Amino acid sequence: MLPLGHGDPIRLGSYRLTGVLGEGGMGKVYFGIDNVGRAAAVKVLRPDLAHDRHLADRFLREAHTAQAVHSKGIAQVLGAQTEGGRPWIATEYLAGPTLDQSVDAGGPLDEGTTRALAVALASTLQDIHRAGLIHRDLKPSNIVLTSGGPRIIDFGIARPEHGLTLTTTGQAPVTPGYGAPEQILGQRVGPAADVFSLGAVLVYAASGRPAYDGGHVAAVQYAVVHERPDLDAVPPALRALIEPCLAGDPAQRPQPAAITAAFASSRAPQRLWKHGPLAQQIKEHEARARTLTAVTRVPAEGATPSRRRFLTSLAVGGTVLALGGGGAWWLTAGPDLPEAADAKPAKPLPSNGYERGTPPKPLWGPLKVAAPEASVLVPLRDVVMFAGGSGGLVAHRVTDGGKKWSLAEVAPAAGLVPLAAQQFAAATAGGEVMAFDASTSEKKWSVAADTEKLLAAAPDASAVYVLTKEGQLAAVDTAKRKVRWEVLAPAGLNLDPGAVGAAGAGVLVVCSSDGTYCAFDAASGEDLWQLNSRSSTALTPAVEEGIAYLGGEKLLAVSLRTGDEIWSTQSQSSNPSQGGWGSPTIDHASLAVIDDGRLYRVDKAAGGEGQVAWPDGSEPSRGHPPVAEGRTVWITEGGTSSGVSAFNDSLLWTYEAESEGPWYMAGAGNRVFLLNKGSIVAMPVI
Repeated sequence: MLPLGHGDPIRLGSYRLTGVLGEGGMGKVYFGIDNVGRAAAVKVLRPDLAHDRHLADRFLREAHTAQAVHSKGIAQVLGAQTEGGRPWIATEYLAGPTLDQSVDAGGPLDEGTTRALAVALASTLQDIHRAGLIHRDLKPSNIVLTSGGPRIIDFGIARPEHGLTLTTTGQAPVTPGYGAPEQILGQRVGPAADVFSLGAVLVYAASGRPAYDGGHVAAVQYAVVHERPDLDAVPPALRALIEPCLAGDPAQRPQPAAITAAFASSRAPQRLWKHGPLAQQIKEHEARARTLTAVTRVPAEGATPSRRRFLTSLAVGGTVLALGGGGAWWLTAGPDLPEAADAKPAKPLPSNGYERGTPPKPLWGPLKVAAPEASVLVPLRDVVMFAGGSGGLVAHRVTDGGKKWSLAEVAPAAGLVPLAAQQFAAATAGGEVMAFDASTSEKKWSVAADTEKLLAAAPDASAVYVLTKEGQLAAVDTAKRKVRWEVLAPAGLNLDPGAVGAAGAGVLVVCSSDGTYCAFDAASGEDLWQLNSRSSTALTPAVEEGIAYLGGEKLLAVSLRTGDEIWSTQSQSSNPSQGGWGSPTIDHASLAVIDDGRLYRVDKAAGGEGQVAWPDGSEPSRGHPPVAEGRTVWITEGGTSSGVSAFNDSLLWTYEAESEGPWYMAGAGNRVFLLNKGSIVAMPVI
């Protein structure tokens, strides 16, 4: 990272700029930190180009278009706007090679990896098209392979589906060999154009050769319109699936959903990116991104590297940013970050460090420092937060239980939600939503929102979702510091303080106290779907990778966006409203969930076919979701013992307290925090 120079801004919007990551034909890219501590690469249009209306419009359209798509398969834009005549875009970091870099380095992808690539990209295209957009420039250099799967970048020439294709004389409207015939001919394009591009990408991925080749751009474009693609090097099993995508007639190309089904494999696709043939390439990029700080430090006097050397060093891994010309820049993901306040994880107990049936010695506590009615328990960074015995919110160190700070103005009963890595949101008795630094308790911002209860935060910390005192649902924009939207509960949903929620992938899922689930579009507040769990209590949804896992009469996995059922498992209880499936907890590839007084481990992919009951030996209560930490799963007991039990393959131990009453649990950093009648204790895991 190079130092800021003369004329460089020091702040853009909520981003404090600390150095220059790179420079391209359209502008500079700075390293920035936003107001919740997230690192970002902030791209700024060159001052002499900012007055070019067409370039400025395209620059900002890239950000606004990407922000309109809710998908785990695209590079997320964190913010964008025009300030002082200088448009800027802040984007997240992606560590991994582009598809063309990967093929250049390791050759064509094998059949299984190509199938997984096709499924992931087709699914992302569905999300893009669902937003009413067409990417229009899908190509290998616009696909980044990360440990979380492929990500599509660069929405610089994306358009609404109903938009016209407009180009300037002398400009190619598409990337040769990847744009559809209708794009080359200047005709109106639809989603099928992206399907054509996907087919061309898959040919390259599977064979290492382009589907259309030629010595000149014009020859390649002619081949796309008038000739058949070169599929000779594509494995036969894949050729039959890819060829329909390259049909000259858009109406003859398959829909992305059909492509997803056709390429589906029995192999778990996520394992391919973490354990498959590409894993080593991805890990190398991740490692370089972490260690690139040394490369990007300010050089010693007289040792300033050349621009070519600087760009070469940056190209090994990091952030992907489109800087014009249809290309992508790889920039460091490893500048010096603010010193973290995270506590070191506790050491798990060794196999000889505990005795089954006997609870181990607590890490610290029990301490009688919480309010007797305290029910909120949130560990974050180096503290665990809860309602204090003298009122307000208190934070104690996770390492030794020592008190660190207190906030009298916070009403803990309204809930706490973590924001990004170091901040959390809380509410006052008057309904204000406030954000604080978890380590120092410094207040960062506040918004008047008439808040009754905090339900959830967006995964990227861009919004906090709250229930208002009037029974409405509202979204508080954390960047603009205002209420983004406020909606009435749809018919059939009773929003009261007993409601709970979870958010992910652009969707908020709320469960009311009568067991009704309802999903809302996180950007607009529009209700998407509703489902009655037939539970008599609110059950917290578990959300991951576009799927919501829901308890009730059935344990359900549904599409987060549509509510369509993926799998379901019937409760064993004769009275599901009281004893059915409880709130599920995600534990790696499984769900830990209680049904009819038993703790189950349920395979996330197989559903009922993968459920395994833990051995008897406890009376679990479905009133609290299990806590998974380390290699243990913790549940609250429903009997007279008033305890908390820990499991791995069987019952490990039960921790009991002298007082009766409900238990509340939370886990982080190989510690499980237990709260009961004003007493808090930190327990170890194995």
